[in-house]
Amino acid sequence: MSTAPVTRLLYLHGFRSSPQSAKARITAAWMQQHRPEVEWWCPQLPPSPREAMQLVLDRVAEWPASNTGVIGSSLGGFYATAVAERLGCRGVLLNPAVDPARDLTKYIGETTAWHSDERFFFKPEFIAELRQIAPASLTQLQRYFAVIAKGDEVLSWEEMSKRYAGCRVKLLDGGDHALSDYEAAHLPEVCAFLGLTSE
Repeated sequence: MSTAPVTRLLYLHGFRSSPQSAKARITAAWMQQHRPEVEWWCPQLPPSPREAMQLVLDRVAEWPASNTGVIGSSLGGFYATAVAERLGCRGVLLNPAVDPARDLTKYIGETTAWHSDERFFFKPEFIAELRQIAPASLTQLQRYFAVIAKGDEVLSWEEMSKRYAGCRVKLLDGGDHALSDYEAAHLPEVCAFLGLTSE
């Protein structure tokens, strides 16, 4: 796997989230300040997993794998894993969802977004779409860096650790699902893994 610096970076937010999430905004601000020449894209993902993946893959189809990186948080980590497997690029997973087809069944129906008053419907057919996206297994484990918090109140750290076994994993004794200390404690390692800094 190439360790060339990333020149194109994709950020995928989690369920009910948006590009206005704290980690997305922190990463965007760091990129603008330190690496403004890198192409940065953090789209608002549609509720449909099939449409979300299509939106992303259409945009990044021409991005060269060796210079592309994807960061994903929670459900975005699930998508980021699928994108990395599809493209062969590096992926950073922040408390990534492992089995959203199972976990999101309780959200079928109308729900709300975190960062606005917008309401949207999570349809029953989205569960099947998630199953279709899920990679059967991970290849080239060295392309992944997962930050996993034992204090995650939403997802099982044991399940995340098992899914990314053999990859580079930063396992936190505490922490939370949002990785509230992301900027100071984790962003520097994320940037180094993507070749955006020397360390």
